[in-house]
Amino acid sequence: IVNITDAPFPIGDVESATVTISKVEIRKTGDGVPDGSPFIVVSETAVDFDLIDLRNGVVSELASLDIPAGEYDLVRLYVEEAGLKVKDGDLYTVKVPSGESTGIKIFIEPSLVVEGGLTSELLLDIDLSRSFIMRGNMNNGQDNDKFIFKPVVRAVNTATAGRIEGVVSNEEEELLEEVTITVNQGDDEISTAFTDEDGFYSIIGLPAGTYSVSASKEGFESITRDDIVVIPGNRTVENFVLTPQE
Repeated sequence: IVNITDAPFPIGDVESATVTISKVEIRKTGDGVPDGSPFIVVSETAVDFDLIDLRNGVVSELASLDIPAGEYDLVRLYVEEAGLKVKDGDLYTVKVPSGESTGIKIFIEPSLVVEGGLTSELLLDIDLSRSFIMRGNMNNGQDNDKFIFKPVVRAVNTATAGRIEGVVSNEEEELLEEVTITVNQGDDEISTAFTDEDGFYSIIGLPAGTYSVSASKEGFESITRDDIVVIPGNRTVENFVLTPQE
């Protein structure tokens, strides 16, 4: 099973962020498949997704099929087209450099091990905050070259992953919307999320390990917590109370 989710684009000004995925392949390590090619086609049916809807733990199934037992270390994703609609504004057709012709390579870390008779799940996490690149000023009228879609994608074996989730409020216990939650491991930014209208956030598909988690919002003091442990198949709850800046 291959699911898809996202690490959201700042949604305050964006109504929809759509992508059409036309083909998905996965690479088997070792002896490959009978025809000598290491890639197996997972899906060749074009599927549309609105990534704005896929946030805070929401996933959508991209493909499900039987594949030979073995170890798989890479996914190749073919993106046919992408679009971005600004709230109370224009709909942009977004340029996808080489996405449809050569595919986007995403390494699976750790590798996905498929055993006979058992179900394995792979999660593709598209980071919207870094995948849509704006060229020029958004307010300078409709221009189909205004945005480029260069997806930043994580491929996660869900058997080895957990999640971090929680709520963010202020000192008056009022829930805060559109707080930026950032998960880092060492100097590497792993994923981001934004709280919804209930102050809730969820970052799924985090490989087991130790992370730092930050919460930030304009007008408030940022908070960072270190040594947050993620255990496979479990959720780690981290709630934040933000203090207004003086």
